[in-house]
Amino acid sequence: MKVLWGLGKALTLLFWGLVLINLLQPMINPFDVLINLAGELLLLTHLLEVLLLRSSLSGRPHPWRDRLLILVLGIFHAHTLPASHERDASHA
Repeated sequence: MKVLWGLGKALTLLFWGLVLINLLQPMINPFDVLINLAGELLLLTHLLEVLLLRSSLSGRPHPWRDRLLILVLGIFHAHTLPASHERDASHA
């Protein structure tokens, strides 16, 4: 599974690179709009993930770094975070 999560991270970084290249030098007409729209939707989704995971990130050693990585990588970084101990204790 670690290979798949790593592949997801690599593909997400590749996509963000494509969006940045498209901002600097736009592609032909229908593709530049579609790439920008997909980038905006992905950014909105990752912002929602950061908001939903806000409480679980507050107890982490470097919560702002984790928020930034979730903003860039999304669920591929959030899944690699260890489970919080509060949630484990409530199930006992």
